[in-house]
Amino acid sequence: MQHAKPLPSYLVQRYHGWKATTWTENRAWYRRLAEDGQRPRAMVISCCDSRVHVTSIFGADQGEFFIHRNIANLVPPYNPDGEYHGTSAAVEFAVTALKVAHLIVVGHSACGGVQGCHDMCSGHAPELEEKSSFIGRWMDILRPGYDRVKDLAPADQLNALEKEAVLISLENLMTFPFVRAAVEADEMTLHGLWNDIGEGSLEYFDPSAKRFQPI
Repeated sequence: MQHAKPLPSYLVQRYHGWKATTWTENRAWYRRLAEDGQRPRAMVISCCDSRVHVTSIFGADQGEFFIHRNIANLVPPYNPDGEYHGTSAAVEFAVTALKVAHLIVVGHSACGGVQGCHDMCSGHAPELEEKSSFIGRWMDILRPGYDRVKDLAPADQLNALEKEAVLISLENLMTFPFVRAAVEADEMTLHGLWNDIGEGSLEYFDPSAKRFQPI
């Protein structure tokens, strides 16, 4: 493709550094991963935000997590309409082919996607209402969450909406027949987390208490 360009030099240098150190020191492990295939114990759905790094949070090695990232860590409802569905395809592969034991949705503080949804739903981002806005149409998934938090104090709405992004994703996951079947057969568990980037804290959704609790 004529528009593709060579990789930036700083990334080339980092690659050579990784190949000479980490890869060389763990050559047998990487070859085993290549030959034996992946067997991750968990799938993680997290935000595209560059500040969110779930492998660092959990100290995970390559091969441990099947990771899917998208705007605001959202999962759409099950909708087999024959169109393009990247997130749904990733969930389907993780559950039916990889047979992961855990499916974890990770939200985070200061999420730009959630901010965009809040601005759109409160009438402050009319450009996101345009049919041509990919971001706006994706954030429609979170509209029910805005309806749940819009009566809170303004200072509390964004934090609550970030957590609603996790809860709505968990709700939507259960609309997938293969997810529901795996959960009801005790073959897989669902988990919702929220990470405060600045504090380094992590909260989990406790269904018995119906709220997020610190870990």
